[in-house]
Order: sequence, then structure tokens, then C-alpha cells
Amino acid sequence: MPRLTRLVLAATAMACATPLAAQENALSFSLTGGARVAPDYFGASGYGVSPAISFGFQGLRFGGTQLGDPDGPRVFAPGAGLRGSFRFIGEREGVNELAGMNDVDAALELGIGAHYTADMWQVFADLRYGVVGHKGITGELGGNLIYRAPSGLVLNAGPRAEFGSGRFTNTYFGVTPAESIASGLAAYTASGGVYSVGFEMGAYQPLGADWGLTGTLRYDRLRGDAARSPIVAQGSRDQISAEIGLTRHFNLRF
Repeated sequence: MPRLTRLVLAATAMACATPLAAQENALSFSLTGGARVAPDYFGASGYGVSPAISFGFQGLRFGGTQLGDPDGPRVFAPGAGLRGSFRFIGEREGVNELAGMNDVDAALELGIGAHYTADMWQVFADLRYGVVGHKGITGELGGNLIYRAPSGLVLNAGPRAEFGSGRFTNTYFGVTPAESIASGLAAYTASGGVYSVGFEMGAYQPLGADWGLTGTLRYDRLRGDAARSPIVAQGSRDQISAEIGLTRHFNLRF
């Protein structure tokens, strides 16, 4: 009888402990730092190298609320959910082919996105606001085909479409009458809408429990009012960019 009692008590303790563990608060995210090669500005034909920093949200569980999956795979976790969206756009200076144009301050865009991810494919939509800089609304629509190797390597590739409000497109593609006089470019007003379409390929290679190597190669072609801008006429509609970075994953329990 004492032995049976001990077994019953042990089983009861395990049963009671499971819900507590399942309700443990958690926050999972990643930070990536590296380098980016990209056109000097939207529509430029010249290229430059700059630091690249990105933030990836995996999941949050707090009390009875959960966003994403803090316990799932760290890259392209299957399921539907929300995610953070972040983009930094460097300063554009009115020099060389843009002599006479006003400088455009660096911008920081923050927002939110939604995705549905299966084992071999994904669709997503992101929406951001320029909290610093242009003060416009931008976003991106896209999809991916996904390959997951037994070694942990994850490859993805798919189409992209970027859009922006009139405030955003005029910041980067518009020419005011005063700028027209100073630069010799025709005055131009760019309407909001889809301003580029393209294709992106990416790879992620784990380097241990909490580290990984991330790389992307992307091609975009400016379209619509953006493509017709006198600024782009001085450069190129074709925009190619590449990034490589080191990713650190964080899984906080509290």
C-alpha cells in the first residue's frame, strides 16, 4: 500500500506540473547584424555597402495570450500568425546626378505583418509606418517556396511586391518645382501604389544552438510612377541587393 500511495502521489504531481509548464511565459526573437550591398538610393545605378540590422519576432506567450510560437522552429515556423516588420532606409544626398535636389533624411519604418507558413511554402503581408523620416505608409506582399535540409539548412525563394503611400513615393521619387529649378530635372509628383516588383532568394544555416548565418539575394524592378520619375531616369529601374549576416536567437522565459 505505501508503494501504491507513492506512485499515485507522483502521478498526481506530474499531472499538476504539466499545465504550469505549458503556461510558462516566453518571448522568442532574433537579431541579425551584417553587411548589405544595394543601390545608393531608390532608382540609383551606383552601389554602396552599408551595415544591415534586422529584428525577427518568433513568438510571445503571456498568461492566456499567445502570438506566434515561441517553442516552434526558429526559421519559417509552420502556422499562421503575426510578426514584426522593420526597415531602415539610409540618407539620400543631393550630389552627383542629383545635384540640386534636397537631401532626404534617413528613415526608420516600424510595423506589423501576418503570415501563413506551411512546411514547404509561405505567404505574407507586411505594413509599416515611417516613424522617423518620410512619415509615410509602406508595405510588402510576398510568398516563398521553402526547402528544409536534414542538416538544418533552410532555403527560400519567391516573388515580392512593395507599395507605398503618396507621401512615401513623393519623398523618394518626386521632384518639387524648387528642386526642378535647382537640378534641371522636370518637376514630378508620384502617386502612391505598388512601386516595385521582384524576386528574392534566401538561405539560413544554423551554427549552433542559438546562432546562424543568414544570406539574401534580391532583384526588384521599379514600376508605375516610380519608374517614370526623372530621378530614376538618371539611374536604373533595375535594383539588385544582397545581404549577409550573423543571427542570434533569444528565448526568454519568465
